[in-house]
Amino acid sequence: MDFDIPRIPLGDWIESGLDFLTTEFSGVTRAISRGTQSGINLLNDGLMWLPEWALIALVVLLCWKVSGRRLALGGLIGLALIWNLGLWNPMIQTLTLVVIATLVAIVIALPLGILAAVSDRFYRVIMPILDFMQTMPAFVYLIPAIPFFGIGSVSGIFATVIFSMPPAIRFTTLGIRQVPKDLIEAADAYGSTRSQKLIKVQLPLSLPTLMGGINQTIMLALSMVVIAAMIGANGLGSEVWRAIQRLRPGEGFEAGIAVVIMAMLLDRLTQSLSGGKKTK
Repeated sequence: MDFDIPRIPLGDWIESGLDFLTTEFSGVTRAISRGTQSGINLLNDGLMWLPEWALIALVVLLCWKVSGRRLALGGLIGLALIWNLGLWNPMIQTLTLVVIATLVAIVIALPLGILAAVSDRFYRVIMPILDFMQTMPAFVYLIPAIPFFGIGSVSGIFATVIFSMPPAIRFTTLGIRQVPKDLIEAADAYGSTRSQKLIKVQLPLSLPTLMGGINQTIMLALSMVVIAAMIGANGLGSEVWRAIQRLRPGEGFEAGIAVVIMAMLLDRLTQSLSGGKKTK
């Protein structure tokens, strides 16, 4: 005898939940959308206000001070190439989205990571959630962004924050939990409170690991803002998406090379800030 197992209407439940949230919290999402869009416009206009040569000079100077002449020369060549290819404005738009998404992700992730480090119960709860978030395909994060914030860069930032946040939480938890126990015992012996141990011992000692998490967050944010061009986010991703739609592989590769240059610069800068060796 055949048994028909009824299908679980999981998709219908998810759609109903999204409809409920978008209806009940529409005022909150509109306020977040307006505030985020204002931040995007402010940062984007500020970066656009600087002449191309001036911003290149500032980036080169930063690379030289933080990492050394090799990265400074690479930054000069890479940014000059982006300027020459006519991709400066999309590059600025992408940088704006990455900066805002990374800042929001870090502001949310650091307290959660600290809480997971000091609370075993919260650690057991959040780790499966992070596993779920990191194994979910990136494109899926675009789906709930549209009903909450509509088409555009704000939805792209929302999806990017959710996608890029898990590494920052994991690395924060890992860095604090790896602080040697004898140092914690020494702090306890001197009568330190929990907050004093966290601020003066655990966070400073875990800073290299925290910076590693920020580095991974930036890289994931950069990859996601490119994908977010599918829901209207501006930047280099929209150039790639437009090239795909118009069957112009050359333009798509040019935008892809610009993304690679940005990724390499951001990666080397954050690695150097985390305490890497300075290259001459």
